[in-house]
Amino acid sequence: MKHPYSFVGEALGTFILTLFGCGAVAVSVLFGAHVGLMQVALVWGVGVMLAIYITRHLSNAHLNPAVSIAMVVSGRMPARKLPRHLIAQFVGATLAGFAVYLLFNPSIVAFEAANNIVRGDPGSVFTAKMFGEFYPNPSLDGTGQAVVSMPLAIFVEAFATFLLVLFIFALTEDCNAGRPSSNTVPILIGLTVTSLICLTAPLTQTGMNPARDFGPRLVSWLMGWGGAAFPAKGGAFWVYILSPIVGGVAAALAFTRGIEPLMRYKAERAEEKGNDGITE
Repeated sequence: MKHPYSFVGEALGTFILTLFGCGAVAVSVLFGAHVGLMQVALVWGVGVMLAIYITRHLSNAHLNPAVSIAMVVSGRMPARKLPRHLIAQFVGATLAGFAVYLLFNPSIVAFEAANNIVRGDPGSVFTAKMFGEFYPNPSLDGTGQAVVSMPLAIFVEAFATFLLVLFIFALTEDCNAGRPSSNTVPILIGLTVTSLICLTAPLTQTGMNPARDFGPRLVSWLMGWGGAAFPAKGGAFWVYILSPIVGGVAAALAFTRGIEPLMRYKAERAEEKGNDGITE
């Protein structure tokens, strides 16, 4: 491998954010350690923030196939680098899934016994959701369930990822005169993830990241959840892998072909007026 630092950066960063996020869901399900959606969402956001801070000088900290593909589509990254980024992200997320399983499996077994959950049966999605996402967000007692069809779930995941990638572009691109300091960007991206989880997690658990979903979901499939980890209705692919990629590509096109030209035009106009001594 010619440049191992980018592979290490993407794998390590994706591992960190997935470990924090899936771990937060696990302790919430098993121990009721987090009260309410906001606490879980904040842990996810902190995980993203720390992962970016740790790895952004190794690989630019995409940590998400939807982001990496968006960067290729927008011309920010050469296509030849994409396979390395994608493989690293899936490796990191899968290792994080195994770490969560090793940490919590004894507690999962006890929880399953106490709640009459048979691993691999359809009802075991309540524990499988610690690894992959499901729609609507599974509930043990069935109360407060959102009504979510596959078309709606596809739209939710695409829309959430669209907003995430759009914010990433807006927070990092030079054309945005109002962008924050690079030192604060990871915090704002983490808060963006937190906010989007608070908005859409009751519907689809908010994936927005094909690696984060597929890696741990594969671990749960291997560790006994079987068909419960990959429901027959096909949401694992259409909702949690394809939809975020579509949303990310749409955001890349919207920014580079719509928002970025407007920002650059506005900056040029302001410069011209400043040079002519004219103020708005």
